[in-house]
Formats: sequence, C-alpha cells, structure tokens
Amino acid sequence: MRSRRPEPLSAPPAARYRPLMDKIAADQAVLHYGDGEFAVLKPGRFVRCAVTDKPIPLEVLRYWSPSRQQPYFGPAEFIASMQAAT
Repeated sequence: MRSRRPEPLSAPPAARYRPLMDKIAADQAVLHYGDGEFAVLKPGRFVRCAVTDKPIPLEVLRYWSPSRQQPYFGPAEFIASMQAAT
C-alpha cells in the first residue's frame, strides 16, 4: 500500500488539509466564535448560516458575530441579521 504524497506547500491551505479534515468528520462542526478567530469545539466540515441555513465550509467562513455566537454566509446575511435585531 502506497502512502499518499503530501500536497506541496504552494498548494492552498484547504488543499493541504482536506485529507486530514476528511478523516476527522463529514458533518456539521460546532465552533466558538471570538474576535477575528474561532475555536473548533466539535470537528466537522461546515457550519450553517444563522439567517439562510446554508452550509458554510470552514475554509471559507469569514463572517460571524462573537456576541451572538452565529455564523453568516456573507455580509448581506450579517447585515440582515443586524437589521432584524433592531
């Protein structure tokens, strides 16, 4: 049995870590959202948008609210959530 060659360092981070992530979990992750970073509480590939319920792969997650502990698919969903709260 041959081992798989690791991706070159020039490959995007998601491509380098995808085989490892595939082994860990194939379901929804649980995260703790901080200021500018998040911590993985339960490994998984994605989280669901708090507004649209769309799956968001962890490697593209960029928008969340630390105070509400909610992820958002994009800036439009974040703004919609803030407007609905007021």
